[in-house]
Amino acid sequence: MNERSVLVVDADPGMQRHLSGLLQQWGYTPVPARSMEEAFAALAHTRFLFSLVDWEVARAGSLEFLRQLRNPDGDPGPTILLAEPDTTMRSQEVPAPGADAILQKPIEPPNLEKAIQEVLSRPPHAGGQVPADVTGARLHQEIALWRSPKMQRVWEIIQQAARVDVPVLIRGETGTGKGLVARAIHHLSPRKDRPFVTVNCAAVPRKLLESELFGNERGDVTGAEQLRIGMFESANHGTIFLDLVGDLPPALQAKLLHLLRVGEFSRMGGESTVKVDVRILAATYQDLERTVEAGRFREDLYYRLNLIQIVVPPLRERPEEIPLLVNYFIERYSREFHREGFTLAPDVMAKLLQHRYSGNIRELENLVKRLILLNDPGLSGAPQFPVGGDEIGGDSPESAEAHPRSLKEIGRAAARAAEREAIAEALEETGWNRVRAARLLRISYRALLYKIKDAGLGQDKPSLRSRKKSDLGTPLNG
Repeated sequence: MNERSVLVVDADPGMQRHLSGLLQQWGYTPVPARSMEEAFAALAHTRFLFSLVDWEVARAGSLEFLRQLRNPDGDPGPTILLAEPDTTMRSQEVPAPGADAILQKPIEPPNLEKAIQEVLSRPPHAGGQVPADVTGARLHQEIALWRSPKMQRVWEIIQQAARVDVPVLIRGETGTGKGLVARAIHHLSPRKDRPFVTVNCAAVPRKLLESELFGNERGDVTGAEQLRIGMFESANHGTIFLDLVGDLPPALQAKLLHLLRVGEFSRMGGESTVKVDVRILAATYQDLERTVEAGRFREDLYYRLNLIQIVVPPLRERPEEIPLLVNYFIERYSREFHREGFTLAPDVMAKLLQHRYSGNIRELENLVKRLILLNDPGLSGAPQFPVGGDEIGGDSPESAEAHPRSLKEIGRAAARAAEREAIAEALEETGWNRVRAARLLRISYRALLYKIKDAGLGQDKPSLRSRKKSDLGTPLNG
């Protein structure tokens, strides 16, 4: 097996095919197992980069399955647990040596790849190896692409922030590179040889988030059979990166504030305090000032986190980096997807330079991935790819002026644009969980799927039918 083998444990053949298809698109080699016996047989002769495990299979083994997956003789790497939305998981059902992350079904590809990114970026388990994706060499490669004056200014602030051990708030639109900024701060800081732990505050179900962050004690209060170490303890003496910090529920905002003030906290169900020495980096795409005014985010916590603020500019404000990013992604993914020698058609780069990239670097990266996977150097497979509000191959501004639109057409276009923006914000807020987004927008799930397709928002989301790439987190994403 190659070094990108992934163990996929699920008794449902359809889910196996779905997960395996996504993993293959992302350059992994899935190894299916429909029972714990098959999983252990695979572990006997293969080392896995990470594992995807269905909750029902794990529960069928009285959860000894998850614990045994940590056997040093057959290390599957981090484990991501997949559970039905109505599954009730008490603390003892997700012990510390068990799952590294939990995803609810139906599995949305963006959430899955983001979870994979996060668990691979966490400190390795005893005896494990640091994944190649988080090595210093790749970090330097990515930072070297910051050539614009605005990103050079960001780089200056990063170097200054790395020298002082205080919280940093990283702001910017989704996909601009906030995660890379956080890793750069850690890598340049005195804590660089200590753990760097990433937590997506919106991806973990709220009922489990406190346990994920702060752990839980063994005892009757939590129902836990054993003590569980949370992310803050895992990051002790290192750095913790709280992505989408604006989504923290109020109770956890208070607990985080207490930790920032006194450097200690209590685990769930515990009376004693735990002292930690951890640097906190936080990121958000939200306007936190408005969130504070609306009463959804604590003002005192905002000021604690905002001692140093770094604003990452959108890609449209640093167009000189687009050719560098395109070439970087082509070199990287043509190698990963075994498409060596892939080059763009001569006129494609000019088209890429005209686009505004509402999804920023993430959108550009996924577009390049798709071009490589579909062997489409001329961008012919993306006829709806918009350029500054128009479409590639569409009318020029001059021809558009020659055919002015009626007031009715203008009103209809404005309404569609407003609806598209509202849908995009809801999807972003829910981590592309379409069920939650539909509830947020107060429309049916079927209606939301239609509107996503109609607005072109789903064109970068993967599906087995379309074979399109997903809009997911990568080492360059925020």
